[in-house]
Amino acid sequence: MNLLPVPRHVELTGTTVASSPTDPEVSRDATLPADGYELSFGSDGRVTIAAADAAGEFYARATLGQLDALGDRPVGTIRDWPDLAVRGVMVDCSRDKVPTLSTLFDLIDRLASWKINHVELYLEHTFAYRNHEVVWRDASPFTATDIRELDEFCRARHVELTPNQNCLGHMRRWLSHDRYRPLALGPPPGEAPRPVPTTIDPANPASLALVRELLAELLASFSSRRVHVGLDEPWELGGERFDDYLGWLHALRDLPELEGREMLVWGDILAENADRIAQLPDGVTTCEWGYEGTHPFAARTAAYAEADKPFWVAPGTSAWCTLVGRVTNMRANVAGAADAAAEHGGVGLLTTDWGDLGHLQYLPVSDPGLAYAAAMAWCRDTNRELDLAAALSAHCYDDPTGRLADALLALGDVHRAITPQAPNISALIAPLYWPQLHLGRGFLGGFDIAELDRVDEIVDHAVTDVAAATPRRPDGDLLADELANGAALVSLVARDERARLEGDGTLPSVPQPVRDALAEELRPLIDRHRELWLARNRRGGLDDSAAWLEHLAACYATGETPNDWGAWT
Repeated sequence: MNLLPVPRHVELTGTTVASSPTDPEVSRDATLPADGYELSFGSDGRVTIAAADAAGEFYARATLGQLDALGDRPVGTIRDWPDLAVRGVMVDCSRDKVPTLSTLFDLIDRLASWKINHVELYLEHTFAYRNHEVVWRDASPFTATDIRELDEFCRARHVELTPNQNCLGHMRRWLSHDRYRPLALGPPPGEAPRPVPTTIDPANPASLALVRELLAELLASFSSRRVHVGLDEPWELGGERFDDYLGWLHALRDLPELEGREMLVWGDILAENADRIAQLPDGVTTCEWGYEGTHPFAARTAAYAEADKPFWVAPGTSAWCTLVGRVTNMRANVAGAADAAAEHGGVGLLTTDWGDLGHLQYLPVSDPGLAYAAAMAWCRDTNRELDLAAALSAHCYDDPTGRLADALLALGDVHRAITPQAPNISALIAPLYWPQLHLGRGFLGGFDIAELDRVDEIVDHAVTDVAAATPRRPDGDLLADELANGAALVSLVARDERARLEGDGTLPSVPQPVRDALAEELRPLIDRHRELWLARNRRGGLDDSAAWLEHLAACYATGETPNDWGAWT
C-alpha cells in the first residue's frame, strides 16, 4: 500500500468507492495505544475514525488524506499506532542556513502528515538574544515572535517544537568575539590551539552565567517541556576531563531555568565513558547519534538500557557534505537506529539534518531521509522496505510521473559509482570543499576515469528525469531547479576530477585553459546557488555558504590551492 508511513494493520476487501466530502464519524477508543487509530471504510462510502486521543485522530485524518490523494477510497479497516513515542526531526539552523518561516511551515506540514511529532531547531548563534547582538547581527536570526508563531503552528499539528541550543562545544560563533573570548577553554595538553576556540570553559563561573541567561530567554518562547543542550564535540575539553564534563552536565540539570523540563544531550562523550552512564542525573535523556550505516547503535544503546537510563537514537539524513545525498547509507543508518531503539527500549528517534561546510545541499536532498526515518519510527515491520520513490512521488512531490523522486534517489547514490568512500561525506564531492586534496592519495585513493564516466551517465539521466517531471506542489519549479543545480555541481566536480587524473592528481597539474573552462562553468552555478538559497532561506549565512564555491573558483583561476583552507565546523 502506497502510504507514508505504511500502516501496521491493513484489512481491505480489494474493492473501492468514490471519495466523499462527508466528514468522518469520530470516537475515542481507550484500548488503542497512544497516537493510535482505527480507520474504517464502509461499502456505502461511510468513514469512521476511532482514535486513542486527539493525536490519533489527527493521524487518522492524515492517512485518509493520503488515500484520497491516491484516488478512490478502499473498503475495509486500517488499525495503526506508532512503535516510538517520539518521532523527531532536527533542523540545522546554524550551519549558515536559517529557513524562512514559510519554509518551516511547509516542511512541518509535510512532516506532521508523515506522523512526525517532534521538531528541534538547532541553534548556535541564530536566535536574537537581547544582550548579544554582536553574535547574531549578520545571521538573520529567529526572534522570539518568530518562535512563538512557529510553536503555535506546530501545536496545531501535534508537533512539539523544541529548542536545541548548544551549551558547551560548537561555540565558535560566540568565542570569535572579544567579549566572549575569556570564556574559551584552552586546548588539551600537547595540542595546538584552534584558530578560533569552540568550547566554553565549564570551570569558569561566567560560562554558566551566560548559559543560564541564554536558556532563560530562549525557553520563554517555547511551550515544550524539553530542551536540548547539546554538549557534543567539546574538542578542547579532552578525554581526560570527563569529570569536568559530567560536572557541567549536572550543573545544567540543576539550573532553576530547567526545572520541570526534560534535558536532552548528545551521546558522543558518554559513549566513550559507558561505565559511567549510571552517574547521569535524573531528568536527562541521551540522544545516541551516528551517521554511518555501520554505526554501533545496538552496543551503544545497550549500555543505557543496562544503566536504566532513557535514550533516543539519532541517525541522519546523510544529506550534508554530499550536494545530492547518500541514500543507501541513510537507509542502513536509520534502520540500524530504529532496530536498536526497539531492542533496548529507546523512547524516540531524532533524525538529524545537518548543514556542515556551507549547507550546500538543497532542501529536497533531505527528503528521502526525512521520509524514511518518519516511516521507520512509526512502524519498522511495515516500512523497512518502503518504496521511497513511490512514497515521495505521491506524498511529497505530488508528481504523477515519478521522475523527480527517481532522479533524486539516483543522484543520492551517484557517489557509489566511484571506488573511494568515506564516512560522513561523499568522497566524490570532497575536492569541491577542499581543492587542495590530491586524487589517488589518502581517502581519495582508487579514483578511476572510467568510474567518472559512470558518474556522468547517472547525472545525465537524472537531469533528463528532472526536466520531464511534473511535481504539482506549489514549489514544483523550485524543486526542479534545486536538483538541476545540485546535479550541475556534481557534473562539474567530475570534470574537475577527470582533469586532475590526467595530470598528477592535483588541481595545479590541470592546464590553465581547462581550469578557465571550469571556472567559467562554475560562475553561473554560484549565482544560481544564491538565487535558490533566497527562495527558501533568510539572507544571513549566504555569503559564508557561497564562500566554499567562490574559493573553488579562485583556485581554478590561480592554480593555487592553500593547504589551510576549510574547517569542519
